Amino acid sequence: MAQQLKEAMQRLAKSMPKGGAGGGMPSGGGGGGAAKAAASATGALIGAAALGYGAYNSVYTVQGGHRAVVFNRVTGMKGQVYGEGLNFNIPWFEWPYVYDIRTRPCNLQTLTGSKDLQMVTIGVRVLHKPKPSDLVWIYEHLGMNYDERILPSLMNEVAKAVVARYNANELLTKRAQVSADISRELSARAAGFHVILEDVAITHLSFSPEYARAVEGKQVAQQEAERAKYVVIGALQEKETIITKARGEAESAELIGTAVKRNPGFMKLRRIDAARDIADIVSKSGNKIYLNADSLLLNLLGDADSKFEQGVTKKKSGWR
Repeated sequence: MAQQLKEAMQRLAKSMPKGGAGGGMPSGGGGGGAAKAAASATGALIGAAALGYGAYNSVYTVQGGHRAVVFNRVTGMKGQVYGEGLNFNIPWFEWPYVYDIRTRPCNLQTLTGSKDLQMVTIGVRVLHKPKPSDLVWIYEHLGMNYDERILPSLMNEVAKAVVARYNANELLTKRAQVSADISRELSARAAGFHVILEDVAITHLSFSPEYARAVEGKQVAQQEAERAKYVVIGALQEKETIITKARGEAESAELIGTAVKRNPGFMKLRRIDAARDIADIVSKSGNKIYLNADSLLLNLLGDADSKFEQGVTKKKSGWR
C-alpha cells in the first residue's frame, strides 16, 4: 500500500507544469493538465486505500483456546468451525465471531426448601465450556453470551429440584450424594444446549436462623440429658456405696455383739487396743494432760477390769 501511494505521488509530480524558459505555454492547456493529474492521483489514492482495507480485513487471527465461526452476508452462517492461527475471509461479505472454549466458572446462590419444608440457602459452582464442534448452533440459538442465558436458570431449577428430595439433616450428612445428583442432572440439561460441564460442586449450604437455633437447642438438650443420665448413674453408685457401708457396719456391730456375748475377754482386747492408740497419741503430743486415767482408758492394772466384767455379767443376766 505504501509503495502504491509513493508511485501515485511520483506520477502526480511528473504531470505538474514546470516553470522557467519553457513556461510560456497557454494558460488554458496548463490548467487542463493539472486537473487531469489531480484526478489521476486521487484515483490512485482511492485504489490504494481500498486495496489496503481489503488486505487488512481479509485475514484474522484465532488465539489459543479459542474457535471462530464466520457469518456470510449472502449465505448466512458457514458450517465450518475455524481453529487457532491465521484464517482468511472475504472483506465486507464475511466477518468472524471468536468463542473462548476454555473452562470458565459460573457461581449461583439460591434459596429453596427441603423435603421437611426448611428453608435452605445453597451455593453451586459450575466449571463449563462450549462444545467446540457445535459453536455454529450455539451462535445461531444462544449468541455469544450463551452461559448467561442458560446456566443461571438451569442451576436454579436443578438445585431446587434436588434439595426438595432430602430432609434438612440429610443435606448435611449426605452432602456428597446431593452434589452428585445436582451434577448428573445439570450435565444432562446442559448437554441439550451443547454445553459441557466439567465439574459441579456445592460451595455453600446454610439454613434459616430459626432452624439453626432449633438445632442448637436440640444439641444442648441432648447434652443436658446425657449429663443427667450420668448424674443418675453417679447417684445410684453412691447409694450402693452407702448401703454397702451400712450393711458392713451392721454386720460388724452384730459380730462384735456376738463376740461380747460369747467371750467377755473380747472387750478387754478392744480396750487394750484403744488404750494403746490413746497412749501413742498422748506421747506424741506436746501438751500436758491432767485427766483421770480411767476416762482415758489407760488404767489397765487397777480394778477397771473387774468393774468391766461385773458390768458385762449384769448385762448378760439382763439379756437372759
